[in-house]
Amino acid sequence: MSDSNINRITRLKRDANAEISCEDNLKFMRRLPDESMNLIVTSPPYNIGKPYEKRTSQDKYLEDQSACIAEAVRLLAHNGSICWQVGNHVDNGQIFPLDIILYPLFRNHGLQLRNRIVWTFGHGLHCQRRFSGRHETILWLTKSDDYTFNLDPIRVPSKYPNKKHFKGPNKGELSSNPLGKNPSDVWDIPNVKSNHVEKTDHPCQFPIGLVERLVLALTNEGESVLDPYLGVGSSAIAALKHNRNAYGCDLNKDYIDIAWERIHQLRAGTLRTRPMNKPVYDPEAK
Repeated sequence: MSDSNINRITRLKRDANAEISCEDNLKFMRRLPDESMNLIVTSPPYNIGKPYEKRTSQDKYLEDQSACIAEAVRLLAHNGSICWQVGNHVDNGQIFPLDIILYPLFRNHGLQLRNRIVWTFGHGLHCQRRFSGRHETILWLTKSDDYTFNLDPIRVPSKYPNKKHFKGPNKGELSSNPLGKNPSDVWDIPNVKSNHVEKTDHPCQFPIGLVERLVLALTNEGESVLDPYLGVGSSAIAALKHNRNAYGCDLNKDYIDIAWERIHQLRAGTLRTRPMNKPVYDPEAK
């Protein structure tokens, strides 16, 4: 086959473990069976007028979120988790923390908050009349007390890996887990800016490593992960990368096209990603 013919190859928008569509999320979700998703992880628009959203009143925004959350609860397996990652709505210089505003919607469905995870990052817009925002939050909620939580696959290196018990029956033995420590509820993971290896045309895409940690901790192989605001497919990539099934949708066709391109690159072994637990670069480190 000539180089010119190779360049004209168009890959099908199809994958045995992925169902991804360009459509309204309620329409997409209503086709799926009750309790069929083990993890629903997403970052909805913040109602601040980004290119992928239409700014509305706060009441209309909450009405739309309420409808999506209701469908998410219907789809969530008994032992599953919902992870809703949000920042702040900003209006006339005031901030409105969306995790606080949205939390009652989840409680109305009886969901239980397991962690309020703080995602911190080093880069973003610089503010002039308030401190520059450098964190967002993930509400991790479950439907029951019988939920999946796998700590070992997401452990991070211990600060003192060779520390030993200095007294008692275990004196002289290692006091820390050899697999590493619990990453805690504060995650320092770079956001996807212009020089990030995962950067696409989306202005606010998920870093894959952020979702990987949730996928590995809160699901098992062969289970299903849904993102109802899929964007360019970072959640799908995180799921497929670890042998889960990926479901998702977005209204923006360009983003869905990029998502499929990234899935094909993942399958071909050419997708560039930042390793999940790679330390944040410190220019002053020796």
